[in-house]
Amino acid sequence: MRKFYKISHYVIMGFLAYLGVNCTNPAPTFMNKSSFGFLQNGQEVYRYTLNNSNGMSVSITDFGATIVAIEVPDRDGATKNVVLGYDHIQPYLDGTPYFGSTIGRYANRIREGRFELDGESYQLSVNDGDHHLHGGSEGFDNVLWTLRDYSNEYLEFSYLSADGEMGYPGNLDVRVRFSLTQENELRMDYWAQTDASTPVNLTNHAYFNLSGEVEQGIFNHQLQLMASAYTPVDEGLIPTGEITEVEQTLFDFRTEQSIGERLQAQPSGYDHNFVLDSDGLKNQDGLHLAAKLTDLLSGRQLEVWTTEPGIQFYSGNFLDGTLKLGDSKPISKHGALCLETQHFPNSPNEPAFPSTILHPGEEFRSSTIYGFKVVL
Repeated sequence: MRKFYKISHYVIMGFLAYLGVNCTNPAPTFMNKSSFGFLQNGQEVYRYTLNNSNGMSVSITDFGATIVAIEVPDRDGATKNVVLGYDHIQPYLDGTPYFGSTIGRYANRIREGRFELDGESYQLSVNDGDHHLHGGSEGFDNVLWTLRDYSNEYLEFSYLSADGEMGYPGNLDVRVRFSLTQENELRMDYWAQTDASTPVNLTNHAYFNLSGEVEQGIFNHQLQLMASAYTPVDEGLIPTGEITEVEQTLFDFRTEQSIGERLQAQPSGYDHNFVLDSDGLKNQDGLHLAAKLTDLLSGRQLEVWTTEPGIQFYSGNFLDGTLKLGDSKPISKHGALCLETQHFPNSPNEPAFPSTILHPGEEFRSSTIYGFKVVL
C-alpha cells in the first residue's frame, strides 16, 4: 500500500503539472482562473473572477489590468454585467476605447504631449490628434501585468514602466489592487514609486450601463456629481486652465439629473473634468463621495468614492456602433458612460491645477470605490 501511494502521488502531481497547476501553491478556491487567450508572442493571458456571497462578481484580466465584467443583481435579483467588456483577448488586441482598463502613466490628455520638468522638455507619444491621451499608444492598458498577490478578497497586479516608455522619465513601479467586499463594493487601490521625477495620474476606464442592456443606452440613467466647478475645454478637449462654477449651466449635476434630458440640451455630450467638492460626504477611510449613477428601470445604483480631486464624466460620445459585444449587440453612441476619478487633465502644463508630479522617495497612493446598491 505504501508503494502504491507513492506512485499515485507522483502520478497525480505530474498530471497537475501537465494541466499547468502550481502544485506547491495551488490556486485558491474562491477565485475562478481561466485562460483569456494568447498574445502574439505566445504568452498566455488569464481572467480572474472574484465572487462574494451577495451574487456579485468581478472579472479582471492581467492584460491591461482590465475589468471585463461586473455582475450585480437588480431590484428583482436578476444579475447582469453592467460594464462593457469581452470574454477573450482578441477584441482588446484589435483595440477598444479603453474598456475597463487601468490607465497610465497619465490618465486623460496632455496638450501636444509636451511638458517641462526640472528644466528639461519632454515629448510624449501623441495618439489623440495632436495630443497625448491615456498614456500614449502603448499605455498601461496595452501591456501584460503580473499577478503579484492575492487573497480571498483581492487581486493585486504590478507593472514596471521603464524609463523612456512613451517618452516619460524614470522607472515607475506601479501596483493596483482590486478588492471585492461583502458590501458589494469594488475597491481599487493604486500605488507607485519612481527613481526620477515624472507625472503620474492613474485611473480605471470602466464603461457603465447599469441596465446591462447596451442597446438601451444611458438615457434612463440619472447622474449626480458632487462638484461645484468644472474645467472648460477647447476644441481639442484640453482644459483652458480655467475653473468655472457649474451653477446655472448644463454642467450642474449637484442634484440628480436625467442624462437623457441633458444630452438633448447638450447634443455634443460630455467629456469634461469636474472639480470635486472637498467638503462633501466622506466614508470611514476618508474617501469622499464623488458621484451617484442610477438606472431607473433596473433599480441598480452606483456610488463612486475616491481620494482624487476630480472626476471625468464621459458620455460615450465617440461610440458609433462599429464595436459589438460578444452577443453581437452594437455599442452605439451614448451606449455607456465613464466616471474616471483623476487629477485634472494637462496638469503638468497648468501650475494652478493640483500637481501630478511624483518625485523619488515619495509614494503615489490613490483609492477609488465602485459601490453598488439597489433602489426600489
